[in-house]
Amino acid sequence: MSTYRELTDVSLLDLLRKGDRLAYTQVYDRYERLLFMHAYSRLQKKEESRDIVQDIFIVLWNNREKLEITGSFRAYLFTAVRNRIFTLIAKEKLQSEYLSSLENYIKSWNDDTDHNIRYAQLTDIIDQEIARLPNKMREVFELSRHEEMSHREIAEKLEISEQTVKKQVQNALKILKNRLGSAFPLLFL
Repeated sequence: MSTYRELTDVSLLDLLRKGDRLAYTQVYDRYERLLFMHAYSRLQKKEESRDIVQDIFIVLWNNREKLEITGSFRAYLFTAVRNRIFTLIAKEKLQSEYLSSLENYIKSWNDDTDHNIRYAQLTDIIDQEIARLPNKMREVFELSRHEEMSHREIAEKLEISEQTVKKQVQNALKILKNRLGSAFPLLFL
């Protein structure tokens, strides 16, 4: 591995295209921390910054044979992180606007008994669907959504990996979305 440390980015990139795992590991070791700090300086969110960097390296490995980088490899990686940050910000803005719109709609409801009853019924339906989730998935989901714990905190508490936590939350949301249909957005209120 020490010989890989001495290689230039161009040489590592050539080896990476050929599927050399040690070259990939060296690229990861060389750039992971720098890319994380770059993402974190923009987002100020550790989990999202880590996710962006991990996604960049996954895409790098999965597309290694097709990589066409004409300029600096370092610049390519930093540009990839920047583009992911822009995508994340746009997605968060869209979600925020949607939730704000939904919140305004709900606030416009009259506080009469009929609406309160409907809300209580929907809440019961949502709670029932959450209770129907597989035990471990439900536990992870409830810690994430009701206890507002981060993926790392949940992973430490349950002694599982952060990736498992992330996948469990994603799977729970997919299941609930399918089961709840149009009531699904109310899950986030």
